[in-house]
Amino acid sequence: QSDLLAHLNVWAVKARPEVPDGPVALAMDRGLDWLARSGLDTHAAVDVPPVFGPGDGNLANYLWDGSSVRVVDFEDSGRSDRAFELAEITEHVGSWVEHPLDALSFLRHFDLTAAESVRLERCRRLLALVWLFLLYFDSHSEDTRNPVGTVERQADRLLRLLA
Repeated sequence: QSDLLAHLNVWAVKARPEVPDGPVALAMDRGLDWLARSGLDTHAAVDVPPVFGPGDGNLANYLWDGSSVRVVDFEDSGRSDRAFELAEITEHVGSWVEHPLDALSFLRHFDLTAAESVRLERCRRLLALVWLFLLYFDSHSEDTRNPVGTVERQADRLLRLLA
C-alpha cells in the first residue's frame, strides 16, 4: 500500500496539471482530496489480520476448477490482508472492462470483520484512484491496451465509490 501512495503522489504532480476539465479531472481531484483525508498514509491496518496475498487482482492470475481457486502469479505477492486482496480483484481493470465482475455479489461470499469491511471500502477507493491514473497514462500512449473510453469509465467508477 505504501508503494501505491508514493506512486500516486508522483503521478498527481505529473498528470493532474495536464488533464483538461471534465469527468476525469473531477474524479482525480475528488480522489486526491479523499486520499489526503483518508489516513491511509499514517494508519497501518492494525485491526485486520495479515495474510500472504498475491497482490495482483487480475482475474487471469486465478484458476477455478469448479471447486477450488488456485493462484498462478506470485510476482507481486507478500504480506497483505484480505480486504486489500479483495479490493485488488474487484477494482482491477480486468474485472470490469470487458466482462464485468459483479463485485457486490462476489464480496458477499466473504465473511469480513467490521474492520475489514471499512478497510475494503478504503482499499477499493485507493485502487480505483490508482487505476484512474494508470488508465489515463495508458490512454495517452501510442500502444494503448484498453478500449477508447476506458479512462472515462474508470473516472465514473471512482466517483461512485467516493459518493
